[in-house]
Amino acid sequence: MGESIRSRIFRDDLLRDRVVVISGAGTGLGRETALEMIRLGAKVAGCGRRTEPLEETAGLADGLPGSFEFEALDIRDDQGVDSFIERVVARHERIDTLVNNAGGQFLSPAEAITPKGFRTVIDLNVTGTWLMTHAAATRAFIPQGGGTVLSVTLSPHNGMPGMVHSGAARAAVENMTRTLATEWSRFGIRTCAVAAGQFATDTFVNKYPKEIVESIHRTIPLGRVGESEEMAWLLAYLASDAGAFHSGSVITLDGGRDNWFGPWPPPAITGEGGEPPAEARTK
Repeated sequence: MGESIRSRIFRDDLLRDRVVVISGAGTGLGRETALEMIRLGAKVAGCGRRTEPLEETAGLADGLPGSFEFEALDIRDDQGVDSFIERVVARHERIDTLVNNAGGQFLSPAEAITPKGFRTVIDLNVTGTWLMTHAAATRAFIPQGGGTVLSVTLSPHNGMPGMVHSGAARAAVENMTRTLATEWSRFGIRTCAVAAGQFATDTFVNKYPKEIVESIHRTIPLGRVGESEEMAWLLAYLASDAGAFHSGSVITLDGGRDNWFGPWPPPAITGEGGEPPAEARTK
């Protein structure tokens, strides 16, 4: 992930000197997004609940054009969030983009989810996102006259059995995104959500049931899961001047899964096995 000094997609200085805050920057989509923005010259301030993954991200960022700093932070801690954002502003005098990437959920039948489990997912994905967004807006974006909030949510939008708590939480974040895009437009603040489908992150590959990991590509029209760098590229674009007219939108990045389950034509119609070519299953 951090081997290349330059982005494979964008010009070298696309985000030069931009100050970007990324939650959940120690692993998965958050780490790759941090590294891509650092390749593009950004000053990235990352946070996450555990220090060790953030230190690994810092090691991968060493030698890249931008910079990486980090703090351990539970985004559900309102005072901790406020203090973290204040320290970033004190060091850099501004924040240009906030990426709300931190979140979490667990697979469970709806009837087995306890009140505590449901509240935990809502607190992390909704309350945590709101606290980070509100702190960045009041301490940086409104005083400086603008800024961008990019929040990672989930696809598909037509219901996710086994994930009712996370589906409810991410729907709340998407509505929050649309509302704030209108209400805070007078301050020059843009807000967008990116609904992520299945990506080949370490968490997905190593912590989800093997049966799901090995078969999930069959549910996606493009016939493969996404790569973390593909999410990083989209978020970098939205953080750049090229994304300056995007606001209030939910952009779905999932290989077409939000629109259709599996390949087309379906194997039941064609009589074929339905397996995509091997080159389509991996990037």
